Amino acid sequence: MTAGSQDLSRATVAGREREPILVADRLTRTYPGAGGPLTVLREASFSLDPGDTLAIVGPSGSGKTTLLGLCAGLDRPTSGSVRLAGNDLNALDEDGLARVRNESVGFIFQNFQLMTTLTALENVLLPQELRGDRPNLEAAAEGLRRVGLGDRMHHYPSQLSGGEQQRVAVARAFINRPPLLFADEPTGNLDSETAESVANLIFDLNATSGTALVLITHDPDLAHRCRRTLRMRHGAVVVDSESRT
Repeated sequence: MTAGSQDLSRATVAGREREPILVADRLTRTYPGAGGPLTVLREASFSLDPGDTLAIVGPSGSGKTTLLGLCAGLDRPTSGSVRLAGNDLNALDEDGLARVRNESVGFIFQNFQLMTTLTALENVLLPQELRGDRPNLEAAAEGLRRVGLGDRMHHYPSQLSGGEQQRVAVARAFINRPPLLFADEPTGNLDSETAESVANLIFDLNATSGTALVLITHDPDLAHRCRRTLRMRHGAVVVDSESRT
């Protein structure tokens, strides 16, 4: 199936329409450069239904992280639009974008991005604090227990292995039960055994929480676990295919 052939309209499930959790429509991103404008993303389009899983693959420099950043409202497109959880991101100011991210999105990054001065439990609670919610200590503790860190809640990142730090990041990403999770090379800094364990956690939580997943990866086995795959090259989506049924 070629890029752009995915239907961007609402999906029909059990005879009823439901709106995609994410719609990217002809996204282009161009940056100024010494030799003239540099286009790193060209006319990228896709949609994602609630609870679905999508891998974005391609060589370094193909536009994967740029596409994810635009879809998450971390950057703005030169042209095109993003609709996230029913919100037109182009129509929002920075405060509005932050609100949508806090309410609708979880993030997992390759380098963990934990606050070094906070314990594992405190790191998991950060998304709730950013939303202005009262910290739910029991929910955060349960999240850490689900990722196998029930006995490491009060340890600081420096006292945890890389795999344990990524498990904290997974628990943090799911603390607000977001409808959409963005994961950028979440196993890239882990050994193969730990990477498999973290991947299992992400997909298990995706299945039990109904959270849609957008996953950037260089690992073909990890990409194959997603239902769909976008393959990128030179800033464009060149293939949009189903990985499995």
